[in-house]
Amino acid sequence: MFDQIVPAILISIVAFFLVYVITPFLIRTLEKRNFTVKDYHRKGGAMIPRPGGPSILIGIIASEITLYLFFPTTAIITIIITTSLAFVVGIIDDRWALGGWFKPLALAASAIPIIFLGAYDSNLAFPLFGSFKIPALYLALIIFIIPITGNTINSIDVLNGVASGFMTIASFALTISLFIMQHYEIAIASLPLGFVSLAFYKYHKFPSKIFPGDSGALTLGAMYGVIAILGHVEIVAAIALLPAVINSFLFLSSVKRIVEHRQIRNPTTITPDFKLMVNNDKDAPVTLLSLILAAGPMTEKQIVSVIFKLALFSAFLAIVTSFMMEIKI
Repeated sequence: MFDQIVPAILISIVAFFLVYVITPFLIRTLEKRNFTVKDYHRKGGAMIPRPGGPSILIGIIASEITLYLFFPTTAIITIIITTSLAFVVGIIDDRWALGGWFKPLALAASAIPIIFLGAYDSNLAFPLFGSFKIPALYLALIIFIIPITGNTINSIDVLNGVASGFMTIASFALTISLFIMQHYEIAIASLPLGFVSLAFYKYHKFPSKIFPGDSGALTLGAMYGVIAILGHVEIVAAIALLPAVINSFLFLSSVKRIVEHRQIRNPTTITPDFKLMVNNDKDAPVTLLSLILAAGPMTEKQIVSVIFKLALFSAFLAIVTSFMMEIKI
């Protein structure tokens, strides 16, 4: 056990401090190159550097390579390759803003290394009912999971600090669940995701100094999906991600097609005192944000607080579910 504690502590430190130290340099570089976008929710419309994906990826890759030096496993290689491919998809979309179908199809291709490397188990585990072997169906499930988790985190990245803060909560819940279910190696490999998200949150929280962009959000979401597959905790991972999943479901059910978020109307509008309220335009999509604002206008910080409370509740449910996974009826 001691042999695992030391690498776990080391990669956590590497993941956190690399992102913590590198992100300020990335902010200045992006500002110099004029890679900025307007924060429409902030008074005065500040220009915010984007994307923060490079510092997120560096933190993840460096920590996973460090772990590989201790435990040279196929699982770690799979995490590195799939996460890197998702980053490439995101950075392309950050630069050229391609069509709505580009991200899900490209992310599906990013999942292929999981299959080629054989880093999966075709058993799908459910609470209380145990595991069910679904060889062919599980291959299709792998192709769907990475686009779903990647785009789910990307779709909830609508306010300062939400994507990184939400992922911090969800990923640590997933790590705890993996330890509970005694998947120790994957649990350790998942630690960088939480610590990278936490470090980036320092600069992403309100008022944001940098936005993760598609490259950051897709990188975080894809790694989360890979961990879920490698750890055989797909159901637990989905529960921890529930608020973001609901947001994606509401969006897709109201828009009724896969579309780039830049091509639709904003689901919210700004009041004169810079609070957010529901956009009553019939073409505006329904999202989690719409439901939160149904009671009336709120400040951005108030909305983020509500989202984090939902994330914490979902994280609690995920951990409870992980205990249930050990019970068979």
